[in-house]
Amino acid sequence: MSHFSQIKTQIRDLTALQSALTDVGVEWKSGPQAVRGYRGQTKTADVAIEQDNGYDVGFSWNGQEYELVADLQYWKQPLTVEGFLNRVTQRYAYHTVVKTTSQQGFQVTEQQQQADGSIRLVLQRWSA
Repeated sequence: MSHFSQIKTQIRDLTALQSALTDVGVEWKSGPQAVRGYRGQTKTADVAIEQDNGYDVGFSWNGQEYELVADLQYWKQPLTVEGFLNRVTQRYAYHTVVKTTSQQGFQVTEQQQQADGSIRLVLQRWSA
């Protein structure tokens, strides 16, 4: 019986996910990589995060989105699973907004971290 949990996300862009993980200070390896779990079980992931305890965390494409894959019994990140996903998702959203708006001709002119943890972006686009 597998001990791996697969947690759905709204993450669909691998590059933005990797940038988000880097932003939150997580060292990751690009896949395909084996994510190690209970009793030597492995799952293949597109992004793997090694933990000191020999059990890994990863993100794996399920055909629609990247799921968090881990044996949650051995979770050893500084934040809870929910806290970790919230931080990664916020940075993912930031990178997605900046990338999408840049493709539409916008530039970030101002960026402010709000007291509640949200990020305020001001964008502009010059038109001829």
